Amino acid sequence: MRVFVAGASGAIGTRLVPQLIARGHEVTGTFTSSPEKAERLRGLGAEAVALDLLDAAAVRRAVLAAKPDAIIHQATALTGGFSRKLDKTFAQTNLLRTEGTDALLAAAREAGVSLFVAQSFAPYRYAREGGMIKTEDDPLIATPAKGTEQTFAAMAHVDKAVTGAGGIALRYGGFYGDTGNPLLKPVRRRLFPIIGNGEGVMSYIHLDDAATATVAALEHGQGGIYNIVDDDPAPLREWLPVLASVLGAKPPRHMPAWLARLVAGEDAVNMGTGSRGASNAKAKRELGWTLRYPSWRQGFAAAYGSAPAQVRNAGSRAGGA
Repeated sequence: MRVFVAGASGAIGTRLVPQLIARGHEVTGTFTSSPEKAERLRGLGAEAVALDLLDAAAVRRAVLAAKPDAIIHQATALTGGFSRKLDKTFAQTNLLRTEGTDALLAAAREAGVSLFVAQSFAPYRYAREGGMIKTEDDPLIATPAKGTEQTFAAMAHVDKAVTGAGGIALRYGGFYGDTGNPLLKPVRRRLFPIIGNGEGVMSYIHLDDAATATVAALEHGQGGIYNIVDDDPAPLREWLPVLASVLGAKPPRHMPAWLARLVAGEDAVNMGTGSRGASNAKAKRELGWTLRYPSWRQGFAAAYGSAPAQVRNAGSRAGGA
């Protein structure tokens, strides 16, 4: 197929493009304004197109010129650290997930493209009730914490708009595998604590596995939502000490919930103590998807340089604690 990849120069896009090409697809990939990104895309075998996804007229022209059979929306604008208010950190990404998604869908309709796959997100969104591991059919949080409303609304917009058009929304887990991951620095410096009981569950996904799942969704998926996460959703108190050990850092500090609420805000407490993980059963069953890293335990070690045995030992210590 001819595949138009918006955000092809990003962390997942640069892993996705080679996999698409290896499967025999022709790729047109978009980037922002960096000549280096254009050269990198061309080096991966894609046709590179500069595009501002918030310019609806430009999106229309680019899509019509590419004449794609399918569109994959992977555009975000996450460039580094996080602020106390998630809406501030994600402001530009929220626009890409709302206005950018709408522009791509409008262009897809005009170009007669019915196969549309978009990036969504699974962690922290499922209602904090019932079991700790959620499927795509489980309810989401109805009232997000203050300072996160716009971010949650933008993710919900992707899900609704894309599936409403017959497309596929992929709720990825927390990405890792990129050495520029903004989580690494605070963990190394012991600035990322275990909050309260540390029972909040996180679902991770290695970027390579996320790309593989995206190709599988393109080739085999039906319209709807898929959780794209690994097999091992885990509480904060379990995965954070393992990551610290892999990075050669000291064990994370512990912080009571009341203090974390003052320092980092209500949303950080909710994430650390009550968030739910996600099940990948539907994606594995319907997409025929196989993970290279079924667990973050192997994935962290592969991505950040620690031996698997050390990771297992660190996991055992975390469980005992």
